[in-house]
Parts: sequence; C-alpha cells; structure tokens
Amino acid sequence: MSIKLSLLTFSMLCGTFAMAISDSEKTASTKPEKAPADSKLYEVRIYHPTPGNYAAIVDRFRKYTTKIFEKHGMENIGYWMPTDTSRKELIYILAYPNREARDASWKAFGSDPEWKAVVAKTEANGKIVDHVDQIFMTESEISPKLNLKQASPERTFELRTYTPSPGKLPNLLNRFRDHTLKLFTKHGMTNVAYWITQEKDPSAQPKLVYILAHPSEAEGKAHFDAFRKDPDWVKAKAESEKDGALTTKVESVYMKPTDYSPIK
Repeated sequence: MSIKLSLLTFSMLCGTFAMAISDSEKTASTKPEKAPADSKLYEVRIYHPTPGNYAAIVDRFRKYTTKIFEKHGMENIGYWMPTDTSRKELIYILAYPNREARDASWKAFGSDPEWKAVVAKTEANGKIVDHVDQIFMTESEISPKLNLKQASPERTFELRTYTPSPGKLPNLLNRFRDHTLKLFTKHGMTNVAYWITQEKDPSAQPKLVYILAHPSEAEGKAHFDAFRKDPDWVKAKAESEKDGALTTKVESVYMKPTDYSPIK
C-alpha cells in the first residue's frame, strides 16, 4: 500500500514539474526581444520670424514660453538654432502623452492669462512670428531610449529627414536596424532618437526623422564621409537596394542647442 502511495505521489510531482517547465517555456517564448516603442506623440515645431525678430523669438522662449509649456503638461525635449546663420529658424520638439492631451494642452496654453500678457508685452510693436511649420511623429521601434543629456562640451546636433521610395519604409527601417545604427556608432556618431511621421493625408507614406549628435559640425561631416566609405556600409547599401533606392530625398540640418534646451 505504502509503495503504491509513494508511486502515486512521485507521479503527481513529476506532472507538476512538467507543467511548471511548460509554463516557463511559454513565458519565455512570449517575452518580447525589445521593449515596445514609446507611445508618446512628438511634435517638431519650426518658428520663422518676421523680419528682424529672430532674437526676440529665441528670447521669448527663454524667458517665458518653455515655462508656460511645462505648466500645461507639455514636455520640452530640445531647442535648437541652425548652424547655417542664413536660416533664421527656431527648431524645437515637444512631447505629449497622446494627440488628445496635446490639443488640450495647447488650448489651455493659448487661453492662459499669463501667456496673453507675454504676447501683449513682446508684440507691442507687431508680431514676431511669421509662420510655424509642424511635424507630428511617434517613436520608431528602432530608436534608442531618448536621453535628455546635457553633455560637456556642448554637442552639435543633426536633424535628418528621409523620404522613402514608394512602399520602401519597412525596408529602410530594416536597414537602419540591421546595419546603419551600428555603423553610425562605429564612426563616432551618437544616435539620439528616431521617429516616424504622422502625415496629414492618411494615404501618404510616413517619413523617417532622426537626430544624431556630433562633437562639432566639421567632425559630423567627417564621420559621415568615413561612414559612406565603410565597406560594411557599401555592402549593406548595395544588397538592400537590389530592387531600387530606398529613399527619394534626404534632408539634413546641423543645429546648436539654445542655452535653455533640455538636451545639449
């Protein structure tokens, strides 16, 4: 009798152990290899001044605007000015939990008495902003975690925008994931963040927008030249473009952070 009970107990223990292993394997197999992309909504805003008011726009953000943004739940990511001094632009990026939160924050900001007083004071002699360009984006799964680091010495940033060839965005992202990001790092460039645009026309193909950091503009250009000549890149580019180029347009803007930028 005792032998039968022992065998029964042993059998039950074996069954429990097997189930535990099975559950463990299921858990392991469903564990994602990479954390999902940040779900925040990002917005690039580019301010173009009225004649003679570039410095006034930059100063208004320094003294007032960034603080009032924070008051209304907007996250300041970075503020930059192009190194090409002929481009009178203030380029900045904000982050929000989602589109609804973004719209609510801007509505509250626009009706804030403090902001209205700032506008009245700074635009006593006329408007200082001619127009504003906007780009809405979400983080790409290939992006590293955004680190609002203030490096010393201060870095130069590069905003790059890729317009993919029709239907080629997935191929472009795969190439960045498998090759480009690693090669950028190899050649001394820092991958800051990668985003996918949200186009006004739902049928339009999104663009890839990303930011690199360099010790200086000159070093950034030198690093890119070395990257383009790297045999690993030459091979990856050739193999990925057997059926045609993956992009139709590439835009690059070198930028220096303002003194009040959260990232430098």
